Amino acid sequence: MSIDLSQFHQIFYEESFEGLEAMESCLLDLDTDSVDSETINTIFRAAHSIKGSSGTFGFTEITEFTHVLETLLDQIREGSRQLTQAHVDLLLQSVDCLRGMLSHLQAGEPAESDVAKSLIDSFNAILNGEETAASEPDDDQSNAATVIDDQPTVSTDNRAEKTEYVIRFKPELGMLRTGNEPTRMFRELAELGEMDVTCDIEKVPSFDQLSPEDCHVSWEINLSTEKEMSDIQEVFEWVEDDAVIEIDMVAGLFIDPPTDAAEQVSQAPQEELVIEASSESDKKAAKPAAKPKASTKTQESTSIRVGTDKIDSLVNLVGELVITQSMLGQLGTDFDLSKLAKLQEGLAQLEHNTRELQESVMRIRMLPISFTFSRFPRMVRDLSRQLGKQVDLKLMGEQTELDKTVMEKIGDPMVHLVRNSLDHGLETPEERIDAGKPETGIVTLNAYHQGGNIVIEIIDDGRGLDRDKIRVKAIENGLITESDHLSDDQVYDLIFQPGFSTADAVTDVSGRGVGMDVVRRNIQELNGSVEVHSEPGLGSTFTIRLPLTLAILDGQLISVGVQTYIIPLVSIVESLQVDTSLINHVAGGCDVFRLRDEYIPIIKLWEVFGIEPASKDISDSLLVVLEVGSSKVALVVDDLLGQQQVVIKSMESNYKKIEGISGATILGDGTVSLILDITDLVYMAGIHHQQSRISHLKAVDDHRAA
Repeated sequence: MSIDLSQFHQIFYEESFEGLEAMESCLLDLDTDSVDSETINTIFRAAHSIKGSSGTFGFTEITEFTHVLETLLDQIREGSRQLTQAHVDLLLQSVDCLRGMLSHLQAGEPAESDVAKSLIDSFNAILNGEETAASEPDDDQSNAATVIDDQPTVSTDNRAEKTEYVIRFKPELGMLRTGNEPTRMFRELAELGEMDVTCDIEKVPSFDQLSPEDCHVSWEINLSTEKEMSDIQEVFEWVEDDAVIEIDMVAGLFIDPPTDAAEQVSQAPQEELVIEASSESDKKAAKPAAKPKASTKTQESTSIRVGTDKIDSLVNLVGELVITQSMLGQLGTDFDLSKLAKLQEGLAQLEHNTRELQESVMRIRMLPISFTFSRFPRMVRDLSRQLGKQVDLKLMGEQTELDKTVMEKIGDPMVHLVRNSLDHGLETPEERIDAGKPETGIVTLNAYHQGGNIVIEIIDDGRGLDRDKIRVKAIENGLITESDHLSDDQVYDLIFQPGFSTADAVTDVSGRGVGMDVVRRNIQELNGSVEVHSEPGLGSTFTIRLPLTLAILDGQLISVGVQTYIIPLVSIVESLQVDTSLINHVAGGCDVFRLRDEYIPIIKLWEVFGIEPASKDISDSLLVVLEVGSSKVALVVDDLLGQQQVVIKSMESNYKKIEGISGATILGDGTVSLILDITDLVYMAGIHHQQSRISHLKAVDDHRAA
């Protein structure tokens, strides 16, 4: 009976992707002039772990690729080869290639790649003494590489003398169930030197009591190698918690070593344990069948790692909830009015426990934003080279937590904003020097909590937005007219209009006018907003505000006629009684309300949804002022009912997409209440067509006042 290793595939993918993230981060931090040995060791260990685990699961393409990568890293960490920028570039390309191969395997597709074959050839060329121009290193690096490669190859006979070890390997009974096969470890040991293996079968039970998934045998291994003890320990690092491993350094153990140790090792243990994939061809034949693509994607999207402290907190809260439920149950068996006070006390305790349980469950979904930030150092490095700019990326607030779902969806909008900062915002080194700035530009990513939101800032110290250029382009596109008077923020907000671009030429990076409107739309779909602030010559700041989670919402209940709706509390600025003297009618059918020094468009919810209000006289209604992006709107409602936290249910997945509605929830009385999508409501009411007219009205009013 063989073990189904496919049950461990998802863990393998997750750990491998984490290893690649660690490799990429370390490679970006490497300084070829002063190589940190610990950084090289970290990269090597990550590659070695991926190689070992991929071999365990029969992913030979990954194993073969990481083997040559690992060999180069081994030479660099031993000091027999000097690290050059060309090596770093090649290793970064290999990280990308491995990430792609693993993604293909995870989706149930073949992992073979022409890129992988090309990179293997490049690695082999370097290992054979031929430096390849993977990324065209500079002259100093090329010369350094040439000097190293011109040195005579060091013979293995002239290296450090062999050391002999005795290794006692005693697996626990259930080690095989974790997917670890001893034969694969023996093959790795055989690559380190000459070895002899003795198998102890004393504890193997009789056939009728034998379970093929239990490991009853142990081994004593004599190994003669030039490697360090740490290299031997790395072979067993995957099973150190599932076995007793003793490694002792001795001498004079090998009298007549076997001529083909590797072959004997691969066969001898299998006479005692029936383990599949004893040869390369068998391994390929025994490769587990790939899962359907859709199934893999579902697993990936629902997988999350949780700290044990969060689980412990959840268990404790469930215990308290059970106690409260038991108390209420006893009260209910023989209830009379004398127990009313205890019932109220119990219900208050239940509410407290439920709220704490809810918050604890939500913390499980919270992850540090460093998971999103980690993609940008590599992107900035590559893009700055492509654009011929010098850029320093600063990351702040990396431990700020937000919901996993929000984090997954905010990645792409952030990528676009960072690319824009590099392409449009930052100047070339020559332009920066002429402007009296350091030649290296700075892009800062900052995240922090503010109220019930998370705020993400993308800041650059570049040239800033050109107000006049944006205005001219907006007039050409018919977005505004010559007579429109817009504030700086309103002008800068025009860059989020569909098809808007001030780029003089279309490049691979930007200039097509596609992207900024999508950025805003994607952020608004998360119930968030994006704003831009810019100072000419000093730089720009894009500010994204997002809810911490998409699962639970703090909402304000409102009524319009017989209907009850919920407005996200974070969108509400204030609510007030209507003073009809402050309402003006603008040509085109829009009413605006003057609130202090600004005109706010009015949305009559009953007109948008076609329902009958309690009264169509605005003076009998209330206005709820809402913030939408950088502007405001006023919603006419009949009454404010109260505030409460609600669990959001998707309309799209349970019914269909409804304009103006972002979701639904079930209230305490069992009725369903719809959650308003304020951004959709603005577009449905046609308010965005009136913004320029409102600005003009304000300008005229200010002129009269002056």
